[in-house]
Amino acid sequence: MHWAAMKEAGFAGGLRFLFWIYRRGGMWPFRVLLFLVMPWYFLTNTLARRASLEYLARLYETSGGSTPAPGWRNSFRHFMSFGENILDKLVAADTRGARQPYHVKGVEHVDRLLDAGRGGIIITAHFGNLELCRRLSHKVHATARLTVLVHTHHAERFNRVLKSLDPEQDVDLVQVDNISAATAMLLSERIAAGGLVIITGDRIPITPGNSSATLTASFLGKEAHFPSGPYILAAVLACPVYMLFSSSAGNAFFVTMRPLAERIVLPRRARAAAIRPYLETYVDALTRECLEHPLQWFNFFPFWQAPRHHQEPVKDEKSTKSLA
Repeated sequence: MHWAAMKEAGFAGGLRFLFWIYRRGGMWPFRVLLFLVMPWYFLTNTLARRASLEYLARLYETSGGSTPAPGWRNSFRHFMSFGENILDKLVAADTRGARQPYHVKGVEHVDRLLDAGRGGIIITAHFGNLELCRRLSHKVHATARLTVLVHTHHAERFNRVLKSLDPEQDVDLVQVDNISAATAMLLSERIAAGGLVIITGDRIPITPGNSSATLTASFLGKEAHFPSGPYILAAVLACPVYMLFSSSAGNAFFVTMRPLAERIVLPRRARAAAIRPYLETYVDALTRECLEHPLQWFNFFPFWQAPRHHQEPVKDEKSTKSLA
């Protein structure tokens, strides 16, 4: 099953209700409510539960037993971590709420880029609190303007909730199923103006033909499908590429940025082979984050299973029309 075919946990009204609980009573009433609701979701969503258990099992083997052991208890903790992450996203976007302490590492790379009036691409993952990164963008650099590529309307609805909490946030969401020439031109203009384009690298988007351009890479001991689009897009836009991951520990948040490439150049032939080193660097970085923060990777679907109607991986001899 493709992740896009699964229903997202929660909806706009539910998010606002949860945030209302937090505002009236603080974190503990929210956690009590979460503890009452999450067991039902955990027990009834068999597919998500199995995906969580598979992830924990692969991570446990990769870590040599130093991460939470696979089992219902730790899987439920994984679900609870996801639930609390939803609140973290809303709190990070709320202009009236208190600010949690945060620590940013590696921002000097992007600072130099933006100071020179240049833009770039940031490849991230469904890990930690990405909404915090949006909130911090202007604090990190006064001129930072973000364009976030999303692949489902769930993300657009969630962004409307965030926008209602912080009307001043200068973040543009571009909903795409496939990167067209017009979209690429729009993104090129934004990067030329010193903007940052953010795209996730750990989910395969659906194209209008219900297919995906992918490459496989070893992730936690088994081959998994990853989108080739972020790297093709970076090559088309001829701009620097960075990786970004966020995480939390206690009441503090951490954001880490790492350079991936000053520029990605892909030949007409052997394109898949040229992409692979960048993809493997990204997967290695994602693996390190999972090992350090095992309950903060939020992909509750059969990640190591090829999606239905899956297109063959990118061939060396042919260029792909899908950029994401």
